[in-house]
Amino acid sequence: MGIVNVTPDSFSDGGRFLDPDAAVAHGIELAEQGADVLDVGGESTRPGAAPVPADEELRRVVPVVERLAATTTVPLSIDTTKASVARAALDAGATVVNDVSAGRSDPEILGVTAAAGAGYVVMHMQGEPRTMQADPRYDDVVAQVGDFLAERIAAARAAGVAEGALAADPGIGFGKTVEHNLRLLAGLQALAERVGVPVLVGTSRKTFVGKVLARAGAASGDLRVDQREEGTLATVVWAVERGASIVRVHDVLPAVRAVRLLDALHSADAGAA
Repeated sequence: MGIVNVTPDSFSDGGRFLDPDAAVAHGIELAEQGADVLDVGGESTRPGAAPVPADEELRRVVPVVERLAATTTVPLSIDTTKASVARAALDAGATVVNDVSAGRSDPEILGVTAAAGAGYVVMHMQGEPRTMQADPRYDDVVAQVGDFLAERIAAARAAGVAEGALAADPGIGFGKTVEHNLRLLAGLQALAERVGVPVLVGTSRKTFVGKVLARAGAASGDLRVDQREEGTLATVVWAVERGASIVRVHDVLPAVRAVRLLDALHSADAGAA
C-alpha cells in the first residue's frame, strides 16, 4: 500500500504533495514502482495533529482520487474517519475505506462502506491524534489491541460490511510507546490469528524506528525521518514473515524489492525441502 498524503503537515513528507498535480504524479509513480493499492489521505494523523474540517478534507482528496482512478488501474483507498469524505471518495473511484478510528469517530462510515460494497480497514488507536502519545498505557498490548480489533470487526460486520472486505491494523505508533510498538510487532502472528482477517501493518518512517536505530548506534534521541528507511524495511520483512497481508509504506520500490526477494528465498527453501 503506497501512501499519498494530500496534507500540509504530515510528519513524513511535510506537505510535498498538497498540490493535486503533485499528489497525482506521486500516486502514479508509486503505482509504477509496484504498489498494489494507493492510500489517499487529506488529514494528518501524526501525534499532535489538529482535526481538519470535512469540507477542506473533501477539497484535498476528491480531485486526487478522481484523477488517480482515471489514470491508474491500482485500487484506491481513502484514509479518513468521516462518512461524508468516505462517501465522496467512493463515488470518485475509491474502493477501500481506511479508518484510523475504526468507526468510532463517525459511526455512519460503516454503513457508507457497506452500501458501496467497499473494503474497510479497522485500526486501533488509544486516544486521538492530538493526545495519543501523552501517556499510553496497556496491561497486555497485544491482547488488548487484538480484543479491540475483534470488537470493531464485529461492528463492521453488523453494519453490513462484507466478510471478505475487512482488514485490521494494530495501529503502530498510534497511542503506543516504543516498547508497545515492538511488542505488537513481536506478537503479530498471534494478533493475526486473533482477528481472523488480513492484517495491515504501517511502520513506515515512524518515530519508534528512529529511536530504536539511534539506540543501536549508541546515539541519543532520534534519527531524522529521511534516515529511517533501513529500519522501515526491517519491519516490512518482519511483518510479512509473521502474517501481515498488507504493508503501508511511503517508499514503495524498496519494500517491493525486499518482499520479492523474501518470496524468492521462501521458494528456494521449499524447493530444497
